[in-house]
Amino acid sequence: MNFEKRDIILIAGIVFVVLGITQYVPLLYSSLIGLLLFFGIKVYVHRKKKIIQNDVGEGLCMECGFKIIDKKCPNCDFKNI
Repeated sequence: MNFEKRDIILIAGIVFVVLGITQYVPLLYSSLIGLLLFFGIKVYVHRKKKIIQNDVGEGLCMECGFKIIDKKCPNCDFKNI
């Protein structure tokens, strides 16, 4: 989980959430909620990226959309043989 440019936007949004809920709960608790939100979102996005990367693999065929295996499309390459 590396720090990326878009994390600045995430941090800014969470700061606004923390400021908004400080009206109802003490600053310490709202800060903890903000930290949990940040790391929860980071873990969720990391897992989603990993799932998508496993599904796509080496890439997708531009003609039929199948997953490329060993730099060949199992659907298109067997049709041409």
